[in-house]
This record gives sequence, C-alpha cells and structure tokens, in this order.
Amino acid sequence: MRVVVVGAGIVGLATARALAQRGDEVTVLEKEPLVATHQSGRNSGVIHSGVYYPPGSLKARLAVRGAASMTAFARERGIAHRVTGKLVVATDAAHVAGLHRLVDRAVANGVPARLLSGAEAREVEPHVAGDLALHVETTGIIDYPAVCRALAADVEAAGGSLRTGLSVGGATTVGGDLLVAATDAEGAATMVAGDVLVGCAGLYADRLARACGVDPDVRVVPFRGEYFELVPQRASLVTGLVYPVPDPAFPFLGVHLTRTVDGGVHVGPNAVLAASREGYTWHDVELGDLRESLSWPGMWRLAGRHLVPGAREVVRSLSRRQFARSAARLVPGITAEDLVPAPAGVRAQAVRRDGTLVDDFLVRHTHRQVHVLNAPSPAATASLEIAAHLVAEVDAAAR
Repeated sequence: MRVVVVGAGIVGLATARALAQRGDEVTVLEKEPLVATHQSGRNSGVIHSGVYYPPGSLKARLAVRGAASMTAFARERGIAHRVTGKLVVATDAAHVAGLHRLVDRAVANGVPARLLSGAEAREVEPHVAGDLALHVETTGIIDYPAVCRALAADVEAAGGSLRTGLSVGGATTVGGDLLVAATDAEGAATMVAGDVLVGCAGLYADRLARACGVDPDVRVVPFRGEYFELVPQRASLVTGLVYPVPDPAFPFLGVHLTRTVDGGVHVGPNAVLAASREGYTWHDVELGDLRESLSWPGMWRLAGRHLVPGAREVVRSLSRRQFARSAARLVPGITAEDLVPAPAGVRAQAVRRDGTLVDDFLVRHTHRQVHVLNAPSPAATASLEIAAHLVAEVDAAAR
C-alpha cells in the first residue's frame, strides 16, 4: 500500500515508521526543513505516566503503554533519558481532595504511585513545599527531538521517503490514485500519489482535513506555553519533576518544574491564546490565524467559562515575578531573579463548537484518509502506541 503521511512531528514519524517497517510504501511530507520543528521539539521533554487521564480513554491506555515503549526505544537507541519519577504536591488543604482523585486514577490506570507525607516528599525532593504529595514512579525525561531523528532514520532505513520543505494544499482522488498536492518554499507545485493519506499536521490538522474534503467539526486553537529555566546556580533546587495538583475546572496543568536531560530545570508552562498557529512570542501575529480562532463560536464559550483563570495566565505571561510566585508555591525561595527565558511552545488544542476542549486524542478516518485532529500531551510519550492505533485506522480507511 502507498501511504502519504503529512507531518514530520513525532506522531507522523512514528506512524510512518510503523507502516514502512511492515512493508508499505511510505512518503512523509513536511513543510519545515527539519523534523520536530514545532510541538515535538518545543515541549517539556517529559515521559508521562498516564496518571491524569480518565480511565478507559485513549490517552490513559496509550500513555501508560507509551511510557514503557518510549523508555525502551530510548534505551535501545541510546537516546538521552532518565526515569526520575515525579511529585504532585498539595500546597494547601484545598488540593488534598484533588490529590486523592489522582490516586484513584493511578489505581484505575495501572500507574505505580503512592501518597507521601510532607517529610517523605522532602526525602525525594528536599526543597519541596506541602504536607502531602503523590509520588508517581514511572514519569521520566527524554530528548524528544533525538527520538524524532531516530524515527526518521528508521523510516528511511525501511525504504520510506522523507520530503521536507513541502506544504500540502489538499488531496483529491483521480482514478485509482489519491493525489496529494504540495508546494515548496518557492511556490513550485508537485503531486504525490498514494492509496491512503494520514494527516498528522498538528497545529494545522483541521485545515488539512478541510483542504482534503473532510469536515473536522472542531477548530484547532493555538495556546502558547511559555517557559523559563532556573539559573544554573539554582538548578539544585529540583532533582526530578515537581507538579501542582491540577485544577479540575481549568484544562491546563499549571506551572511545574522539570529537570531536563541536559541538567537544567524548566519552569512552566503557562497557557495563553497565541495570535498565530506558530505564535511563540507576543510579537508573532498572523491575522488570518487570529481571525480563525476568534471567529470560532467555541473560542468565546471557552473564554467565558475560564475568564478568571485565563486572565491570571495572561498576567503571569507578562510578569516574571508572578511566574516565579507560581513556581515558589511548589519550591519556596524561587524568585524572578532565578528565572531566565527559555523557548516557548504552542499547543494545538481542538475546541468544539460548544466551547468544550477535546480532552482525548481524536482520530477520524474516511475512505482513503485518516486525520489526527487532536494529539496534545501526552502524545509524544504515547507516539509509538498512537502509531499502532493509526496503522489499524489506515487499514480501515483503505477498505
């Protein structure tokens, strides 16, 4: 079977690898000159355990398996990684119920985790705050861009083709071929023939689906996650990963502290609406992208539900001191002077017309097409497992 995969992020590359290794003729099309340019190369580098996600959801099932398979892949390929475990910390009494909900999810999802007293938590993370914490054992850190490069090498070793610098404009069926139209940076057009298209376009997933004649029924809204890094002389404050108890009324995890594979400590992210699908700073404005976000009814309904926490996120974006205060709730003593800017990421979040966020991975297939419409965190962790899921979707779409 000839399969055209659009997008050379971690999900697209893992899927292309799985298809190529079983003998399919695979072509990967990527608009950037390099793999992992956006979400896959601009995240906190965490191997997630699967503790947060509703039992039975794709996120829960694939993240739990993915933590094991991603760790094994990194070990096999010599990719920098470390299973550190993480602490989810209750910093006041209002968080205790949420921590116990996480314990229930850990049990339901088969994630090794245990409650620790404040003293026990400080045996794991000496500088952490709080009187109660959840220790999640299977969380780790990894170099995801290196994972993507290894996946790309596997695709080509199995006979697949990786073609960068090509933006896909749509697909049509002509005779027995599915023809995928693309243009290079100079505007030169090319056609790639296949039997099935797999859309793994991340920030452009909904646009790609529409361009290929598929109604996604969601809009991808870009949310920028901004990061700082602890200055080197303060990096010893964190040995692994320290997270807050998530607010069930707010769809993002909140600022956390993450030891990286190179020895630094990331602090973040927050979550603010980006004015471009590649809006990594406040200065990155693309009026067409912004118009798409603001014209979607679901965006206004979402904003109305989360007006106060959303405003707090904007304030934190504009104030390093507020960002530091969020981190200091977890690790007291962190100040604005301890933070230096680090590269931001943009999360591709599918939003329904009614204003609810798509909370799970969302994949739709039609005849000869498969589109991944929502694959936020923990998609990188789960990418090898998502790939196996998408191979089955490809087979269904080809029938």
